[in-house]
Amino acid sequence: MTITKVTAKDLFRAAYENRYTWDKNFPGYSAEITYKYEDQSIKGIARINQDLKAEVLGIDDDHAQKAIHNQLWETSIHRVRRSFDDTHGANTFSYGDTDETGRVEILVGGKSAGDKYKLSNNEVCLVCRHINGVLVTINTFASYNTGEGYLSCRYDSVYHDPKTGEQRGDKSNFSDEYQKVGNYFILSRRIISTGIVGETLPQEFIFENIQLSGISV
Repeated sequence: MTITKVTAKDLFRAAYENRYTWDKNFPGYSAEITYKYEDQSIKGIARINQDLKAEVLGIDDDHAQKAIHNQLWETSIHRVRRSFDDTHGANTFSYGDTDETGRVEILVGGKSAGDKYKLSNNEVCLVCRHINGVLVTINTFASYNTGEGYLSCRYDSVYHDPKTGEQRGDKSNFSDEYQKVGNYFILSRRIISTGIVGETLPQEFIFENIQLSGISV
């Protein structure tokens, strides 16, 4: 009996297509946002439109405005549904090592040569990508199965110089919670701790009264 090994490309494709994304009918949404940082608690309105562009309303504080907008933007770009071939059609894939926990390394060649991923249980649990001259590494420690794909809910991110390997800035730890509104899972809470845990105050983003645009839920 001949056993055919799954190719690295097919294994990675399956994990890529298992991510939770919003479909083409996503209408956008708005929410009341509370941003907590240091001794401040700032409230306003957060909105992601149907075209996935983000808006922050009712907040004058520049730091808070930028912080909230950045998280809305980060959320929306990871919910965009693109086909595997559109995203990775110019790349090649090969197997790397399998670590002691069973996570399988996928090495990327072609257009994105030098990038790599790790897969576990049909999910991408490590991303290591070159973005705008920086090496970005994201390790995922916990995820949530929506029934329509998985969402990372506990992970960290760190930046390095791709040539020297020197770390740029502090590592950030993320903890996310999601709420199902209508047919869509929406971020309802995010806590970001940057630097040494316990020595720096976290940023907290709380999204309440989430309403899909043009739809009564």
